[in-house]
Amino acid sequence: MNLKTKMERTSKSFCHWQRKAFGCLIGRRERKISGVMESTLKEMRNGESVLDMTDERGVGGGVGDIYGEDRATEDQLLTPWSFTIASGHSLLRDPRYNKGLAFTEAERDAHYLRGLLPPVILSQEHQEKRLMHTLRQYQVPLHRYMAMMDLQERNERLFYKLLIDHVEELLPVVYTPVVGEACQKYGSIFRRPQGLYISLKEKGKIFEVLKNWPERSIQVIVVTDGERILGLGDLGCQGMGIPVGKLSLYTALGGVRPSVCLPVTIDVGTNNKHLLEDEFYIGLRQRRATGQEYAELLDEFMSAVKQNYGEKVLVQFEDFANHNAFELLKKYGTTHLVFNDDIQGTASVVLAGLVAALRLVGGALADHTFLFLGAGEAGTGIAELIALEVSKKTKAPVEEARKKIWLVDSKGLIVSSRKESIQHFKQPWAHEHEPIKELVDAVKAIKPSVLIGTSGVGKTFTKEVVEAMAALNEKPLILALSNPTSQSECTAEEAYTWTEGRAIFASGSPFDPVKYDGKVFIPGQANNAYIFPGFGLGIIMSGTIRVHDDLLLAASEALAGQVTEENYEKGLIYPPFSNIRKISAHIAANVAAKAYELGLATRLPRPQDLVKYAESCMYTPVYRQYR
Repeated sequence: MNLKTKMERTSKSFCHWQRKAFGCLIGRRERKISGVMESTLKEMRNGESVLDMTDERGVGGGVGDIYGEDRATEDQLLTPWSFTIASGHSLLRDPRYNKGLAFTEAERDAHYLRGLLPPVILSQEHQEKRLMHTLRQYQVPLHRYMAMMDLQERNERLFYKLLIDHVEELLPVVYTPVVGEACQKYGSIFRRPQGLYISLKEKGKIFEVLKNWPERSIQVIVVTDGERILGLGDLGCQGMGIPVGKLSLYTALGGVRPSVCLPVTIDVGTNNKHLLEDEFYIGLRQRRATGQEYAELLDEFMSAVKQNYGEKVLVQFEDFANHNAFELLKKYGTTHLVFNDDIQGTASVVLAGLVAALRLVGGALADHTFLFLGAGEAGTGIAELIALEVSKKTKAPVEEARKKIWLVDSKGLIVSSRKESIQHFKQPWAHEHEPIKELVDAVKAIKPSVLIGTSGVGKTFTKEVVEAMAALNEKPLILALSNPTSQSECTAEEAYTWTEGRAIFASGSPFDPVKYDGKVFIPGQANNAYIFPGFGLGIIMSGTIRVHDDLLLAASEALAGQVTEENYEKGLIYPPFSNIRKISAHIAANVAAKAYELGLATRLPRPQDLVKYAESCMYTPVYRQYR
């Protein structure tokens, strides 16, 4: 029996023992958690917690967790294996090993590259400088996106080196806002598949389809069905740009190796009439499947993922419509390692900004009143995490903490008289109050100190609304979170101008600095990219098997703790993205520590210094030397 087989058997035996042990331990651990339960999802599950770790479908684990097995120090020599040792023409077309003009003379001789490259040898840094010069020549943002995607398919390490070293400049290119336009035009700019497309045609054989992906050890899957892409609506199969972009950030910002990341699009059709009539559309040409047909496809997918990749593969749901997003979290939260970035990631990053903003506006979180425009995934997710944090700090019941949080949807203020007619995830926010239709009237009646926009509708924070906030507060906190930039509830310039420079402002998409009354204001960006890469790294490095709300609170606390005095002096409530790898390491460490505390982590023994361990686990894109 070889060493690998012994390790796999030992791992399986340990996991079997641990599942039995959890049954005894979890009850006691749950009672010790400081009253913070699993938001509305636990109520929707009739009291069932992710800590119960049930598996009603009886789906066992798959491959063992071998995170870091192929990690070596940067000065160690590698053999560039593909199906055979990659050399010559094939080596230059393998994005994982291709170094372009950086191959040394010795490497060109050893790997049959003579004549296949020009004679010059350029360092990775020189290549990086040349590519950034080229990218800056493009006047159309979509052309920059396409150039970056071409680079990713050609030279993986150089792509990530560029993204890491120029993150503030390139993040808007590979993700929001440019990725929104890329998804809208995905059929026209499609080059080659960058992930798995699972459509209704694959129903009954998803397990075999997953095996078509060349990587066998997958640790993070980002999956979308394309029904609610950013604020752009139903883009069907063309939503693939979102999982591809998110996983690029998992690697660049969180250090998760690209080989363990899998983008997936579930194609059940689209209700977008324009796409169905578009000759270049790449998805199924039919109306969206719903009901049992949809549920069966998703259930088969989730079961196949667990069978193929094991208990510890993180499945991130991305840009699902409200009616499916909450249902999927409710259904799979106790049986799979699942995370919804729109509900949970957005909530965590916004909570971090609110906690940091207390240094500027004063008081505790419980002292403030919150008003949301938008009561979908993001709005209710943020609201619930705020209530959980207030409950945790004040020891008050979550139900009590919810009373200072108000939501406005398309029909007006959510009040108790509407409770029977609204969706289940809105019902906890139906408080006693007379009905109010207009947002500005809700501001005047509720008197919030914090106004948060998650509506997906641009220009809804009008001058009248913002001026009403400024009349009520010395430093009104205004978060216009809808993406892309065109859908933002108001611009940074409008927020600062209409409040005479008193607003503390953050948005979902980036805005340029604003000059008002001789002072320069730097708007913050409540971008989920602050949270999910480090959150995912913390989950992976600790071997966590379920996502609990306390892990989200831990991520928020870590991010808020990274805001410096220098940032506060500029009016910022988020740290600069230039330090994102360091930020992600601290988030990962905090998340892992909480997972160990809750008994959800399986990687034992626990590392003594979790921050250093997180940094050691991070993928680095520096070129390697080949034998």
